[in-house]
Amino acid sequence: MFFRLWVIGWLAVGLLFSGSAFAKDEGVIPPLHESLRLAQTLTFCGEAVPLEDSDVRERMEKELLLSLWDRDQAVLWLKRSTRYLPVIEAMLSRSGLPDDLKYIALAESALRPHVGSPKGAIGFWQFMPETGRRYDLTINKFIDQRRNLTASTKAAVTYLSELHEKFGSWSLAAAAFNMGEEGLQAEILTQGVSNYYRLYLPLETQRYLFRVLSAKLILTQPDRYGFHLQDKDYYPPIMFTTVELTSSEETSLTVVAQAAQTDYKRIKDLNPELRGHYLAAGTYTLAVPENTPPGVQKRFNRGHQEWIQQRKERIYIVQPGDNLSTIAEQFRVPLAAILIWNRIDMNNLLHPGDRLVIYPNGSRTDSP
Repeated sequence: MFFRLWVIGWLAVGLLFSGSAFAKDEGVIPPLHESLRLAQTLTFCGEAVPLEDSDVRERMEKELLLSLWDRDQAVLWLKRSTRYLPVIEAMLSRSGLPDDLKYIALAESALRPHVGSPKGAIGFWQFMPETGRRYDLTINKFIDQRRNLTASTKAAVTYLSELHEKFGSWSLAAAAFNMGEEGLQAEILTQGVSNYYRLYLPLETQRYLFRVLSAKLILTQPDRYGFHLQDKDYYPPIMFTTVELTSSEETSLTVVAQAAQTDYKRIKDLNPELRGHYLAAGTYTLAVPENTPPGVQKRFNRGHQEWIQQRKERIYIVQPGDNLSTIAEQFRVPLAAILIWNRIDMNNLLHPGDRLVIYPNGSRTDSP
């Protein structure tokens, strides 16, 4: 009954858009039964998907229907594809891996660097912390390279190559990427089956490859599924250049932004792996706007010294009876700003004599 109502609702949405200005620009959404008429040959990384098996076909149709129902998400898949997939495609090609593996990143994260799961997976490829570190991704309170497209794709290329070598097929490699290689190996040994389509796996993993294949179908045949985007509708690639920057001690990312002659948001957007408001001591290869003039390191050194001096001049000594709220009220600044400037937790206890950096209202509050 629920499924029948769901289909009726889907058809109603199609009829609504087919008579609107949206339909004139974007095309009519094809009927559901046409969308489910899959080609007799569907492959994943060159391996045939056994659609002649009624169970496999049903699983494929279900995931395709769900992907098509979420048309807003599918449009964003398409629009983001030109921004991020060329980087993944090039890295897969250089490593000699199948191009279809790029759809795993799309199914995992919808190509969003900051998306996370309740279990702790983060980034384009949704690496768990322990797996990311195993493949040389830096993950700490300052840096999380799971959010960096190039670094995380390099890790995914290595991981997927190892999984394919271990399991002997790309469908099983994808399943292991989703559920973990030990869990998949245990099920193969227990069930005596080494075919993804015939294994009884956790329900999420049973659906997983079909979600990936749905993404492949939509991105390779958008017109067939009613997505009529023009070239101008796609997001352009992110244009940037890279600079090497050395910081002898921890500093504010605002200092980095000023050295690159841009704003804080631009630095964070170009370097999604940077966490929080500060850059730890060390040497970094950072993305900056492509028109950034030379001399970033020199400007950074000068800006960092100015920032250090400003902090020294803005020290407040905590007095008996003070708490964060009363201090914020005294200086007429947001309490959250004090937390950022001093990297402290709201629940931290203050003691008389503690030193806090405070930028009074009207001073340079743009520098954490």
